[in-house]
Amino acid sequence: MQRASSARVTVEGVEVGRLDGPGLVVLLGVTHTDGPDQVAVIARKVANLRILDGERSAVECSAGVLLISQFTLYADTAKGRRPSWSAAAPGPVAEPLVTATAEALRGYGLTVATGKFGASMAVELVNDGPMTLLLEA
Repeated sequence: MQRASSARVTVEGVEVGRLDGPGLVVLLGVTHTDGPDQVAVIARKVANLRILDGERSAVECSAGVLLISQFTLYADTAKGRRPSWSAAAPGPVAEPLVTATAEALRGYGLTVATGKFGASMAVELVNDGPMTLLLEA
């Protein structure tokens, strides 16, 4: 998760998601053991961590969230020169959990934009701080 002053994601040159103004960019990786419990924990943390201006949360600031699925967060680079992606959940498992995370964040009253699951995306952002946090459920 990154605190950002602005961000956008494009697929094949077409903008599919945007964060206007201060908010959060969440790069979400899903592994095989993730499920609804992890969705709830991550959504609660993203919505309520007090990392925005004045030590306020996204909920307190009505900040936007740009949520991007990113299986590469589960890359295993321990051996050789080619990462293994075996720890990342396959699309049919991961996509519903990414969608559920977006919906859970909306349940907190947040405006949530997303990328396009499984697409090659270009993500542009202005990291505010810089502030980057690793959240785990």
